[in-house]
Amino acid sequence: MGRGDSAASAAEQQSSSTTAPLLEKTSVEAEASEAGGGYYYVEGCPGCAVDRHKAANPGIPYANFIYVWIVTLCTALPISSLFPFLYFMIRDLGVAKTTEDIGFYAGFVGASFMFGRCLTSTAWGIAADRIGRKPVVVFGISSVVVFNTLFGLSVNYWMAIATRFLLGALNGLLGPIKAYAIEVCRPEHEALALSLVSTAWGIGLIIGPALGGYLAQPAENFPTVFSTDSIFGRFPYFLPCLCTSIFAAVVLISCIWMPETLHKHKVHENRSQNIEALEAHLIDSKEKVEESGSSDTKKSLFRNWPLMSSIIVYCIFSFHDMAYTEVFSLWAESDKKYGGLSLSSEDVGQVLAISGASLLVYQLFLYPSINKVLGPIKSSRIAAILCIPILFAYPYMTYLSDPGLSIILNIASVIKNNLAVTIITGTFILQNNAVPQDQRGAANGLSMTGMSFFKALAPAGAGIVFSWAQKRQHAFFFPGDQMVFFLLNVIELVGLLLTFKPFLAVPEQFESR
Repeated sequence: MGRGDSAASAAEQQSSSTTAPLLEKTSVEAEASEAGGGYYYVEGCPGCAVDRHKAANPGIPYANFIYVWIVTLCTALPISSLFPFLYFMIRDLGVAKTTEDIGFYAGFVGASFMFGRCLTSTAWGIAADRIGRKPVVVFGISSVVVFNTLFGLSVNYWMAIATRFLLGALNGLLGPIKAYAIEVCRPEHEALALSLVSTAWGIGLIIGPALGGYLAQPAENFPTVFSTDSIFGRFPYFLPCLCTSIFAAVVLISCIWMPETLHKHKVHENRSQNIEALEAHLIDSKEKVEESGSSDTKKSLFRNWPLMSSIIVYCIFSFHDMAYTEVFSLWAESDKKYGGLSLSSEDVGQVLAISGASLLVYQLFLYPSINKVLGPIKSSRIAAILCIPILFAYPYMTYLSDPGLSIILNIASVIKNNLAVTIITGTFILQNNAVPQDQRGAANGLSMTGMSFFKALAPAGAGIVFSWAQKRQHAFFFPGDQMVFFLLNVIELVGLLLTFKPFLAVPEQFESR
């Protein structure tokens, strides 16, 4: 060993011995073989306990991933479960004067959830960074149990609006659970972790409508099981909401054993000064750059352009996906004379159930390999390009008849939903790699605020455009529902263009992919 190596070794030993007193007296040393150096964990800190477990167990944390899956599913199910029966619910509430106006009023019910979440998502993200991921998750699941149940018992239009708004405002689950997914696993498993979030999210947005389609109006669809005089006969849209609430209650109980990942310990105020002094003895300049970059990022999330650009792209595609979800059910259930497919809510539910099953297979077995080869950015671009011709073909399906219609519609729905989840997962990966751990909750909360705002606009805008399009069946330029799908393609194209430089700032680890 040369003199330079000896000096470097001595500097490293001095760094380890001098840094130890900076932590509280309860700290203990654990060797992390993956980095070849010593890490210090504070006993009693839940975040340190999770980090120690990750260092000792290089495999996939299946148990913690189950929490990621079920909590994400819990927050996704109520969002779109109403869409298959919303058309009939608005009709039964008697608020729409004409059939063409149903889409107009349906859009505002769908938007109220996202508007409520838009107002509170950042606050929930900040709370998750201060009090922990677990308390915010528990409170959010509790709100699903209460207000989703009340929505199914709505007796008028404004009760439906109010319960959906409160369900969104008090549901701060998605931001913290994305941070949680990153924190419970090692870096090599981050793509899988975030693909689980987007998979559960996508499946929830598919299975939710499937439940709504199958279980709505049970007294009419299953008269031998449900009487018209029962609560399910008097409240024909209560059963799908009740099933979702029961699932949320089970998840809530299981969260008793959910580990916290936020670090709770405090360090001395002069720690940063001591670390800067010690860094003068370190040879690895890359660590200095990363420390400096982390410090700059902590100043303001709004000045972190890799984060903000990925959030904007995420918001555009989220707007598109929510508008598509609203339009798909309204279009499929509307009469063929208006350019629809004249399907029942049960038929729509079946299509969405098949799409949900395909998402599970795709995200667990195909997406990790696709991400490994192409990376999150290229895979998102390819998916956005492929979505455009699929959407262009939708309005022409009205000229088909069974069984061809059923086959083509299911194939198109499967491909479209898998491509959409590919894009969303890619933006998740970019966002969570743009900030340090102690800002991840706030960053995801900020992302949720922007996404919720756009998703609040999407159902209302889609409902208004859909209602307007049905009144222009004989127009020269994109008549009827062709205009709706044309506008969806315009939004998809805008999102695709924003994935390129100079707008999207690509983190260094993804520049070569």
